[in-house]
Amino acid sequence: MASSAVPGQLPPADRGALRIADRVVAKIAAQAAGEVLTDAPGADLVPRDTRPHASVSVRKDTARLRLTLELGYPADIGTVCGSVRRHVTGRVEALTGMDVPEVAVEVERLHSAAASRAQEGRVE
Repeated sequence: MASSAVPGQLPPADRGALRIADRVVAKIAAQAAGEVLTDAPGADLVPRDTRPHASVSVRKDTARLRLTLELGYPADIGTVCGSVRRHVTGRVEALTGMDVPEVAVEVERLHSAAASRAQEGRVE
């Protein structure tokens, strides 16, 4: 049986590779983190203009991510961070085809209801 390759066309392995820029992977990760945080406990306490920030280190087909977040408090911080980690890993792997063995999550700031009331001049 003859090969299904088109005459004059290189086989797929010889045509080259797709390289996804690090900043694109970082944007995908930040967007995915934001998707989870929208429904997280205490999300209404975080200012609307606050967005997760992501940095990435890509080597070959592996991406290592670092996310910086602001969360509402009280909330189970470990559970929220775990949800973010799982969702970001899945989204980045699905959209880029890269392995994501590490997602470090850093909580930069907690926004509490008590602090919001104090800033408004009300303390209970």
